[in-house]
Amino acid sequence: MKRSTINQAIKRATTFFESNGWVLPHNAQWDVTDFGLGDFQDCGLVLVNLAEEEEYCEKLMYAQQNQVTPMHCHAQKKEDIIVRTGAMAIEIWKGVPGKNTDEIDVKITGEYQKIKSGDIVELKAGERVTLTPGLYHKFWPTTSECIIGEVSTANDDVNDNFFINADIGRYSEIEEDEQPLVSLLSDH
Repeated sequence: MKRSTINQAIKRATTFFESNGWVLPHNAQWDVTDFGLGDFQDCGLVLVNLAEEEEYCEKLMYAQQNQVTPMHCHAQKKEDIIVRTGAMAIEIWKGVPGKNTDEIDVKITGEYQKIKSGDIVELKAGERVTLTPGLYHKFWPTTSECIIGEVSTANDDVNDNFFINADIGRYSEIEEDEQPLVSLLSDH
């Protein structure tokens, strides 16, 4: 992924955050990824770690329509994915996607609902889904732009992201074609 693409994504996300009343802390930790696939327009995400403690983590994410966060699960992390602005869809599977269509209880905006494994849940601003360890999920905005929040238990992006596609990596390899606007988590 080119640094110029990363810089542009940070500028676009910052403008959208600000236009929607989100003020970021001066020490926010940025992450921009194409998941190692080289196609940020179709498979990309801008993340900002607002708090990262031993017990919990809070992130703010920005994505544009058609940018998919690929199918993955976490072995340890429990998370709430919250639509802050816009709308999004999330596909949820119990176990390996495509292997079963069992009914599962998923907490959506604070209330348990039965869905079939593989269902797509649509969420609008103010709505959330609670994902427990082992639930595979992928998500994408259904509006032109979307701010997505994440509140979770301890976060370990290196060891607790399990993608279905073996070609996917959590961090992108960066081609330095211009100076960075900010230091990314993957720069350390």
